[in-house]
Amino acid sequence: MYTYNTEVKLHHTDAAGVLFFSHQLTLAHDAYQAFMETIGFPLSYFVTTAPYFLPIVHTESDYTRPLQIGQKLRISLGVSQVGRTSFILQYDIKTDTGVDCGRVQTVHVCMDRTTRKKTGLPDDLKEKLSAYLPAGD
Repeated sequence: MYTYNTEVKLHHTDAAGVLFFSHQLTLAHDAYQAFMETIGFPLSYFVTTAPYFLPIVHTESDYTRPLQIGQKLRISLGVSQVGRTSFILQYDIKTDTGVDCGRVQTVHVCMDRTTRKKTGLPDDLKEKLSAYLPAGD
């Protein structure tokens, strides 16, 4: 499990002073960016150099508690599945004291940069992602 610490910023909130619904995905994506850098695949690599990219093709988001500006968060990112051409990430969002606030799931597909067609995940990326699968998978 990878842990990303952050907090709710003013620009994440709506007129009611709570986290605007789409910003839960923003927080998850920030965690994703930090995670990918940690495993040796910074997102800048996919934008500038890699022969493939990893678009998100599906998301799910559950909201279990309103969040307000200044709340400290701990986002736990895990890999729930690594396939031939795709992988699934799970994000558990909690306050820094462990109160459950929400969950996000993202499905990423590996696509060839030139043909824009699905292609196999590179072995080195598969290996790094698989290290974050739950024990026994």
